Amino acid sequence: MAERSTAAVDVADNSGDEPLTAKADQSTADGVANNRERDTERDEAQGSSGTESPGPKASTPELHSGHKLARRYRLEDCVTRLDGFSSWRAVDEKLRRAVGVHVLPADHARARSVLAAARSSALLGDPRFVQVLDAVEENDVVYVVHEWLPDATELTTLLSSGPLEPHDAYHMVSQVSSAMAAAHREGLAHLRLNPNAVLRTSSGQWRIRGLAVNAALRGISSDTPQRTDTEAVGALLYASLTQRWPYESDAYGLAGLPKDVGLIAPDQVRAGVHRGLSELAMRALANDGATASRHESPCTTPEELVKAIGEMPRIRPPEPAFTAPPEYQRTTYQQGTYGRPASSRATQQVPSPPPPLQSRTGKALKWSVSALLIAALGLGSWQLADALMERGSQTDDTNKTQTTDENDKSQDAPKPAKPITVAGAQEYVAKGSTQAPEDVSKTYDSDSSTYWRTLSFRDGPEMNPAFKPGVGIVYDLGSEQTVASASIGLGFAGDHTTVSLYATDSMSSSTPISSMQKMGTVTTSGTSATVKATKPVKTRYVLVWFTALPHAGGDAYSDPGYKQALTDVKFKG
Repeated sequence: MAERSTAAVDVADNSGDEPLTAKADQSTADGVANNRERDTERDEAQGSSGTESPGPKASTPELHSGHKLARRYRLEDCVTRLDGFSSWRAVDEKLRRAVGVHVLPADHARARSVLAAARSSALLGDPRFVQVLDAVEENDVVYVVHEWLPDATELTTLLSSGPLEPHDAYHMVSQVSSAMAAAHREGLAHLRLNPNAVLRTSSGQWRIRGLAVNAALRGISSDTPQRTDTEAVGALLYASLTQRWPYESDAYGLAGLPKDVGLIAPDQVRAGVHRGLSELAMRALANDGATASRHESPCTTPEELVKAIGEMPRIRPPEPAFTAPPEYQRTTYQQGTYGRPASSRATQQVPSPPPPLQSRTGKALKWSVSALLIAALGLGSWQLADALMERGSQTDDTNKTQTTDENDKSQDAPKPAKPITVAGAQEYVAKGSTQAPEDVSKTYDSDSSTYWRTLSFRDGPEMNPAFKPGVGIVYDLGSEQTVASASIGLGFAGDHTTVSLYATDSMSSSTPISSMQKMGTVTTSGTSATVKATKPVKTRYVLVWFTALPHAGGDAYSDPGYKQALTDVKFKG
């Protein structure tokens, strides 16, 4: 299939999920026709073990661009219209941000299951999944509102230019597997996990869209949901390593395997494939007829897949290639040569220096200068000796000299703080829903006018541990760094802003705060905060964690309540 932009939406596999960017110059009718064509092709190619219910008879509500839902969500572009439901790019006029909306009639055969799936997915609150923001039945329609990710790219698009590097494939399968393991622990399955449902953000994090909702919209179920999702992760890894779909039919812009050959290991399909990742893909796909490599048992659940990944040696990113600086070329500045061609400068004779002074006047001048130098040296030596004797008479320690004191002082002098570059970040969600995950990158973009902000809470200033123990962001420093402090710009002044720093070993919200190392905390009433570590800590990931917020009035984004906004977050070591 032809290469597709991140704006395109695959109906069969995204179940009407939002595109990543709007299609500016394609009509709705063309988009619907193309989506239906891809739907037929990919349903045949997928070969999913889930079962799909027959299409409903309910009619799609008559909606149009500009229509508002709940006097808040303004529909902009229809990106999918299929099987009685439609999906739209919309604008949340209350929070002034783009969102995606699925709409279907309240009497649709799948309306109840879609509502239930959306509400269950929203309760998970895991930032590794595209978040469901609202799920409502109103005026004979059911609609589900979810995040819109303009800075993310589908795995389908990434693979259109070639397979992933081993390091990228390793991180993809690690993050997707751990996310799906967390979802299944809460009783949630995806059942439509494919290259169109996996996205990479501009910060390098992997996100999964359509958890539970995609399957509900398409009427898909499975008697073995963990096995279904595990095989799907194996197919994602296989495609990432080989740029081939591990089935005979072509799908997602990828060529399938040769017919009548069966499922062969990735390192037999493409030269140079990482052996450990090849074996891991086969272990995840073993349930679909593959043979697990090295007699390892197959992985039947996401938890088993996570354990298998943990037993592998970590695959680190390749070292950056060293580029030698350009060879330094000297420039000749002798009189009469500057600005001439190199050839003429190279052949020109360098004038010899003038002969030394040999006349009677010259000799007298030399003796005079020598006498003055000898006198100056003698005077300097006498003054130095006098100073040392005076110094010795003022101290009891005859071995302690001024030079030693100065050296000791220079050794004890503190080194200047070094700024640390932020490589990426994502929200940390200990409980409940996310705040504004799409704005996290605005906290370190060197633009004071952009920011990430929390929701407005009714209770405060201390946050309620039972409902929401805190809000914050985990920052990736790219590699282990020695962190001594953090400076944070705040959007709201007022008492009781309390912020702490924690060193953690990952960006995952599944890591409890109790297992992190607390570095320092501060309470402020101003519009900035500087948190200093009790002692410098070496870590790659740092959590900026708010446990108390000031009270602020209502604005265009939120109602009055306890809230805060962040910008210009900077770390120093």
